Amino acid sequence: MGFDFQPLLLSLELSLITTVLLLIIGIPLANFLAFSSFKGKSAVEALISLPLVLPPSVLGFYLLVAFSPNNYLGHFLEQYFNLRLVFSFPGLVVGSLIYSLPFMIHPLQAGLQTLPPNLKAASYTLGKGKRETLFKVLLPNIRPALITGMVLTFAHTLGEFGVVLMIGGNLNGRTRVASIAIYDSVESLDFRAAHIYSLILILISFIILLVTYSLNKKLFNKSIPI
Repeated sequence: MGFDFQPLLLSLELSLITTVLLLIIGIPLANFLAFSSFKGKSAVEALISLPLVLPPSVLGFYLLVAFSPNNYLGHFLEQYFNLRLVFSFPGLVVGSLIYSLPFMIHPLQAGLQTLPPNLKAASYTLGKGKRETLFKVLLPNIRPALITGMVLTFAHTLGEFGVVLMIGGNLNGRTRVASIAIYDSVESLDFRAAHIYSLILILISFIILLVTYSLNKKLFNKSIPI
C-alpha cells in the first residue's frame, strides 16, 4: 500500500472544518450553559459530555445506523436534501462534531464561569447588548480558554479512529484519514508507512501544543499587573 499524503491532508481538512464549526456552535452554547439555570441542565451537560466516556465505536455504530438510507433520518436526508452521510466526508464532519463537542464546550464554559459576575453587569450598564457583551467583553477575557478549546478540538479530531471508521469506512481519497491509514499499514505489515504517518502526527501535535502553551503563557503574563 505504501505511504500517501492524502490521508494526512484529509485528516487536517477534517480537523480544521470541525474546529471552525464547533467554535461557531460552541461559543453561544457555552455562554448559555455558563450563565443560565434551568430544569434539566445537568442532563444537557451530561449529554454533551457523553463522548468523553462513551467508546468511539459505540457512537460511530449508532451514527451509522441513524444515517443509513434504510432508516428514517438517513432516508429523509437523502430524499429531500440529496445528502448521504454514511461513507462520505460530510458524514465524517457530522460524526466529528458530535464526538469532539465536549472538547470545545468545556474550556469555553469553564472560562466564562471564572469571569467576575460584575463584568457583564458593567457592560450592560454601559449600554452594550448581550451579543456585543459576549464578543467584545467576555470572549477577549477568556482567550486562553478559546485557544485551549480550539487546540483540543483540532487535536482530538486529528486522532479520531473509531467514529470515522464506523461512519466513513475506508474509502481512499474520501474517508481514509491518517488514523485509518496507520491501521491499514500495520494490518498489511507495512511498518515503514505506519511509522511515517505516526511520526508526522506526533510532530503536528507537538507543534500545536508548543504554540498553544507559548501563547497561553504570554496571555497569562500580560494579564498580571507588574
